[in-house]
Amino acid sequence: MAHTKSGGSTQLGRDSESKRLGVKINHGQMAKAGEIIVKQRGAAVLTGANVRRAGDDTIYAAKDGIVNFKQTKKVKFDGSRRYAKIVSVVTAK
Repeated sequence: MAHTKSGGSTQLGRDSESKRLGVKINHGQMAKAGEIIVKQRGAAVLTGANVRRAGDDTIYAAKDGIVNFKQTKKVKFDGSRRYAKIVSVVTAK
């Protein structure tokens, strides 16, 4: 006796929808307060001046200004180093 139902159903086609993560506003572009700069999972990009991190790790602008990305070295708690990308918003004075 067969143990699987014949025909009519497939075991494929269960791929999840893409989450559209990544950088939304690039270095040098203008951002208004509340606009999303980076959608991410975890803290791949760190927050700098005039930006905030939401509960789902999305980084958004706290003030109007120009987006600035920079790379720096950070020392971890065990003394090892890593490169970290920091995003900030520079406001006009």
